[in-house]
Amino acid sequence: MITTRTTCGSGEPLQRQLGQIAALAAALLVPGQALAHASEGGFVLLLPTDAYIAGGVASVLATVVLIALIPEGAARRLFRTRDLGRAGPPRGVAVTTALSALLLLWAISQGFAGSQDPVKNPLPLLVWTGLWLFLVAGCGVFGDLWRWLSPFRATLGVMRLFGLRPLLRYPARWGYWPAGLSYLAFAGVLMVHIAPTDPDRLAWMVLAYWGVTALGSALFGARWLLRGEGLGVLMHLYAQLAPLRRRGGRWRLGLPGWDLDQSRAPSVSLAIFMLMSLALGSFDGLNETFRWFGWIGMNPLEFTGRSAVVGPNLTGLILCGPLLVLLYAASVKAGLILVEAGGFGASFRVLAPAILPIAFGYHAAHYLPAALVEGQYLWNMVAHHLGLREITVSTGFFNRQASVRVIWLSQAAAVVLGHVLAIVMSHVAALRLHGSHGRAALSQAPLALFMIFYTLFGLWLLASPRGA
Repeated sequence: MITTRTTCGSGEPLQRQLGQIAALAAALLVPGQALAHASEGGFVLLLPTDAYIAGGVASVLATVVLIALIPEGAARRLFRTRDLGRAGPPRGVAVTTALSALLLLWAISQGFAGSQDPVKNPLPLLVWTGLWLFLVAGCGVFGDLWRWLSPFRATLGVMRLFGLRPLLRYPARWGYWPAGLSYLAFAGVLMVHIAPTDPDRLAWMVLAYWGVTALGSALFGARWLLRGEGLGVLMHLYAQLAPLRRRGGRWRLGLPGWDLDQSRAPSVSLAIFMLMSLALGSFDGLNETFRWFGWIGMNPLEFTGRSAVVGPNLTGLILCGPLLVLLYAASVKAGLILVEAGGFGASFRVLAPAILPIAFGYHAAHYLPAALVEGQYLWNMVAHHLGLREITVSTGFFNRQASVRVIWLSQAAAVVLGHVLAIVMSHVAALRLHGSHGRAALSQAPLALFMIFYTLFGLWLLASPRGA
């Protein structure tokens, strides 16, 4: 197994520092299909990341202590909102979703007939950069953008326009399991498929996803988009983290996550979907690290391409979800044992939304370097077709320690803030479950330890050298 330190304290030999940088540079030069996960790894190895990680974990630990000490009344008021006025019905959704559908159809045609260079073809840029990097992140900040941009809503609208009505009633026992399966399939393409950015292959995969979604809409109507379409469910959940939300016909502003706090407890299937969002996001970072390559017996310096790791990555992808669910469930159960309480099922469901800030924070942090690079290619594609000025794509900010420090600290901040918000949300939910401040704090001790560990794990992932 190849291991490297993530810091270079004053006592570390210069030879070891240079060796680490050379090893990482060699790994990054190995050819292979990737999803443009830009890496500033060489400079990250030279940053005092041990100190930064310790500071991040300490801030989360301090949050746990403060939550335990804050007056109970103040804790219960944390997610109160301010009324900003009446919110009229959303207008123009049919137009924006129709335009989105036409744009996706055009991009699919370009996937088949256009340039097969992923940084020039509109389809991979729209799917992997526009949607997965920017739109998902935008939902967590600005709200449910997917409602306005989902091409699948336009498909349902066309069915209704022609008088087609749902053929079947959506079975209640299915819950959100279909959405979990479709999201798992999406993650499989993202992390396991040998060529996810090849435009012609991606065109077929997008058509398949759209076709399944259209079939589900034909059978079950709008319910399918709310329960069976994985990307839509994920973005709707992240949208509930946004501080400004429409609720009860009014615009309301509050602490991020207030909408989740004031919503009903999710079903078991939706709670597990929330945990999956964190598990799959974490594995998306883990499967690129030297540590993972060591575990699967692969030398990252001799990496021959994604086809060489399909089996191990698929296994890890399938197992990461159940493993995280078991760890989370054990933490919840341990907390109930400490306060001698029952109701494991209710606690599992009520506390699950607190996982979402962690998942979203890691998504934003993990993809920040890629967004800085791929965003330039996306702009050039848009500029080319609209006759605007194109820019020269640059990765120079990865070659300067000062800019890399800003990027890495921004990533670390996203992870730490996500965990801090998660602890706050979890404690307020525990207050509803257990009634008193003391019992809530005690019941949260195992889950808080779980979150502190996950803070350390997430920051370690960001600082680890990558081999693919």
